[in-house]
Amino acid sequence: MCNGTIMDKLISFSLPLMLSGILQLMFNAVDIIVVGRFSGSQALAAVGSTSALINVFTNLFIGISLGANVLTARFYAAGREKEVSETVHTAITLALVSGIVMALVGLVFSRGALALMGTPDDVIGLSALYMRIYFLGMPFFMLYNYGAAILRAVGDTKRPLLFLVIAGVINACLNMVLVIVFKLGVAGVAIATVISQMISCVLVLRCLCRSESSYRLRFSELGMKGYYLKQIFSVGVPAGIQSTVINFSNVLLQSSVNSFGSTAMAGYTAANNLLGFLYVSVNSITQACMSFTSQNYGVGKLKRMDRVLADCMILSVVVAVVLGCICYGFGPEILQIYTEDAEVIACGMEILAYTTITYFLCGWMDLFPGALRGMGYSAVPMVLSVIGTVGTRVVWIFGIFPYHRSLAILFISYPASWIITIIMQVICYLIVRKKVHSRAAAV
Repeated sequence: MCNGTIMDKLISFSLPLMLSGILQLMFNAVDIIVVGRFSGSQALAAVGSTSALINVFTNLFIGISLGANVLTARFYAAGREKEVSETVHTAITLALVSGIVMALVGLVFSRGALALMGTPDDVIGLSALYMRIYFLGMPFFMLYNYGAAILRAVGDTKRPLLFLVIAGVINACLNMVLVIVFKLGVAGVAIATVISQMISCVLVLRCLCRSESSYRLRFSELGMKGYYLKQIFSVGVPAGIQSTVINFSNVLLQSSVNSFGSTAMAGYTAANNLLGFLYVSVNSITQACMSFTSQNYGVGKLKRMDRVLADCMILSVVVAVVLGCICYGFGPEILQIYTEDAEVIACGMEILAYTTITYFLCGWMDLFPGALRGMGYSAVPMVLSVIGTVGTRVVWIFGIFPYHRSLAILFISYPASWIITIIMQVICYLIVRKKVHSRAAAV
């Protein structure tokens, strides 16, 4: 990451990460497709209506894994083997503890949170059942994500991809068996998800345990050391809060969609699944930007950090525009995979019209905070993202939408919030960049 050409390395790093995210969503899409085709529109709406809420519960801890990624990358690039090892053991212990906490939170609060979102009575029972089973897999989910973050920090994006392929194929097969054969509906797809998460968790921990490098995992050394935990939190907590609060705005948006009934909810579920593919594609470039920036910052190559950001911006536009045009251009045909209901497809296309072709803006919105986190600056980008993204959407949902009630008006808030956030993040990045370069020149 610290020597030679940049673009080819960014692509080789991002591509497996991108494929990992796409495959994970494809396997999640199998959940939605199977339950929509074989258990009906209510079951489809039930599974889809939980996504934003699940993300609110989990994204704080997933965001903290970015802190583990940044810290591991920095120590690894500098050859500080003891610090790498202690960071790894602190991060994995944190993942286990947070996974257990999330399992308990999900079991206790799922139905109440769904009720607060205004989930319709004909859907809420199935939604609560799905969430409670899903959250039983949280310890496995957290351990996989933190373990994969460590592997990516040292440049290994291929093995997490392989583990996802194995777990995802098993997930898809279990969906078919549990839903189609045993008629378990939403419970079946939730059980299949938990089992696949357990498998990916075992594979990534086995990989770390068998490593001969400084990031080798030894269960006898598990524990949380305050020094490393503080540094992980300093980068990861703001990232997690940002993601959690942004997903809270998505919960508000989901509540607005719920007010249109189960048909609109099913359309949003299908459209949102497509937007998920766009997100993981551009987010893989953000992850690359953060890891490359962190390693180069660790060895003092500041000019190379600028080239990393510029190349990531180019990659993000190319990927987002190509995939966004495909999603919108072939939207009706793709949405038919999820459902044959013409009204559901029409709702989905109304949402895609304002969110796909403009998605490169979302990529840029995340790139600048990614670069800043790579340099260890995480709090201010978090505040700006919350103000720009959440603030705009809240104003939109409560100030504009009630007077112009349509899905189109509701989802114009996406590109509007992206543009406002980009402007603020660019200003922040330029200020921090000047500060970092001035400090390096003084030394």
